[in-house]
Amino acid sequence: MKIIAAEVFVTSPSRNFVTLRITTDDGVTGIGDATLNGRELAVAAYLKEHVAQLLIGKDPHKIEDTWQFLYRSSYWRRGPVTMAAIAAVDMALWDIKGKMANMPVYQLLGGASRNGLRAYGHASGSDIESLFDSVREHLELGYKSVRIQTAVPGIKAVYGVAAQAQASGERYDYEPAGRGAFPVEEDWDTRAYLRHLPTVFEAVRNEFGAELPLLHDGHHRMTPIQAAKLGKALEPYDLFWLEDCTPAENQEALRLVRQHTTTPLAIGEIFNTVYDYQTIIKEQLIDYVRAASTHFGGISPLKKVMDFAAQYQIKSGFHGPTDISPVGFAAQLHVGLAIHNYGIQEYMQHSDKTNEVFEQSMTFVDGYLHPGDKPGIGVEFNEEAAAAYPYQQAYLPYNRLVDGTVHDW
Repeated sequence: MKIIAAEVFVTSPSRNFVTLRITTDDGVTGIGDATLNGRELAVAAYLKEHVAQLLIGKDPHKIEDTWQFLYRSSYWRRGPVTMAAIAAVDMALWDIKGKMANMPVYQLLGGASRNGLRAYGHASGSDIESLFDSVREHLELGYKSVRIQTAVPGIKAVYGVAAQAQASGERYDYEPAGRGAFPVEEDWDTRAYLRHLPTVFEAVRNEFGAELPLLHDGHHRMTPIQAAKLGKALEPYDLFWLEDCTPAENQEALRLVRQHTTTPLAIGEIFNTVYDYQTIIKEQLIDYVRAASTHFGGISPLKKVMDFAAQYQIKSGFHGPTDISPVGFAAQLHVGLAIHNYGIQEYMQHSDKTNEVFEQSMTFVDGYLHPGDKPGIGVEFNEEAAAAYPYQQAYLPYNRLVDGTVHDW
């Protein structure tokens, strides 16, 4: 059995996605997600110009060998472009292996460790009442855990708040990348944010009670001591986690945060390899691994990092907004279903257009996800539908402080 074709597709049904399709001489196909929001064409070119020809003639069953070959033979290792490209190959090969075995991928990873995967949704509002309405909407959809994001008085635009205007017409929290040739500039004020956020969580707890698991994303915008201050201030509201409280590149920063707060921490959506997690897992500086299969090299390394984390009672909390295509999302569900140390899965529902391009067997019932039992990953790529949605240039926003300094968005 040999690989005879490796094709790259860039499509934009509501937002941009990069998809790799591998075909074998037996006619079996597998697909993988290589989407890198705001830098999609860089990964598409990496795959088309540097990876696709290396796969022709290879044995698709040799998943680990192919992964190591693509990682080590490039010499220039790691980084989001390289790892997203490798991820797409890895997912596609697991998809093929599952189809050849006539099993869903999670069965090949050891079988199911649970009946379904607890998910959380994104509630947000420009004020308390609209935030409450958003929480109620998510509860009605079946979510049993909810992330809370809110506008902040004095700041014109804040990541994750759906009510804000977006030039593309999409919900801002659904797709913050704005169409056009230059990123949108937004504003930021950490002190205003730190003053306001605890009052929001107090209001949400008073309205919805103590049992509802609540999460929050700090989006890398705080210094270590600011993050520690926020974590401590939020302790009375019993968060499920505080995510990305400070830029994750500074591993030692989390030691300071841990000294001051018992609020659980989730980190890692911008990480690319297990090496990014070495210190923070070994020193137990986080509680949840936020890696995404698409940016982390695929199914194979995601399973490995969770086996490493299991030694320290650290659980999964895989990155799952709509910049992870349904292919990458399904890949994470297979890993999550198989591992013992599963925690929770971020889940934003894709648009109807996206679901037309990516036909899925995944289900979401009563707050729990399941990848389905179709052989392989359980997603099929509709090439004809994808062709109707050509790529559109888009950039994520960036922040400036009141004095004009560029700040983390």
